[in-house]
Amino acid sequence: MAAKSILNESRDIERAISLINLGARLQVLEYETSLSYERLLRLYKEVAGKSPSKGQLPFSTDWFLTWQPNIHASLFLNIHEYLSKSSELEEIDTVIKAFRLYNDQMSASQIEPLLSVTRAWRLVKFVDNGMLTLTKCSCCGGSFVTEPYENSRNFTCGLCAPPARAGKGSGNGLRLH
Repeated sequence: MAAKSILNESRDIERAISLINLGARLQVLEYETSLSYERLLRLYKEVAGKSPSKGQLPFSTDWFLTWQPNIHASLFLNIHEYLSKSSELEEIDTVIKAFRLYNDQMSASQIEPLLSVTRAWRLVKFVDNGMLTLTKCSCCGGSFVTEPYENSRNFTCGLCAPPARAGKGSGNGLRLH
């Protein structure tokens, strides 16, 4: 019994370190591990070399529905859904792996990632609670993050029908032309 709790604690520490290295907020670590706040705080300072950010976690679904963030959130969530169906990872490990793959894709495409690991984790929680879902685009067939009551028969994604000024800015988030 004691050995099992040591193994669980070791697994929690390993997960916490992975999440800290990815930039997760302390609240995510508290939720996903059984480590005490004090231990997480010490671990955070040791791994990151600084105190964790303060403030509330993102609590609104609105951010995920705006044009560029929606494309990034949809990419992450599709990766997450694939990993959930094709592997037997625990939920938080699926989030970590999916976020790493999302970052790898952004890096390979030379696109600035808009999604933080905290927002990615929150997105999964929103989907699990039925506040957001994936809907197929009627034009390209891709699956995109939408509100659950979106009419899937007439849904067109932000890539098939981008807003008028999309991709015209000087940012490096997404290039259309």
